[in-house]
Amino acid sequence: MSIEDRAKAVAKNVEGKIQEVVGDITGNPNDKAEGQAKQAESQVRHTAENLKDEVKKALE
Repeated sequence: MSIEDRAKAVAKNVEGKIQEVVGDITGNPNDKAEGQAKQAESQVRHTAENLKDEVKKALE
C-alpha cells in the first residue's frame, strides 16, 4: 500500500469518526450514518490495498 493511499484512508476514517461523534452529539442521525459510512469506506480501502500488497508478494 502506498503511503499516499494509506494516508487518504486514515484521513477518511478520522473524518468519519468526527462526523459520527458530531451527529451523535447533535442528535442528527444523517451525520452519524454518513460518518459510519466513511469509516466503512476507509476499511474497504485498507483491505483492498492490503490485498494488492499480498498479491505483489505472492508474485515475487
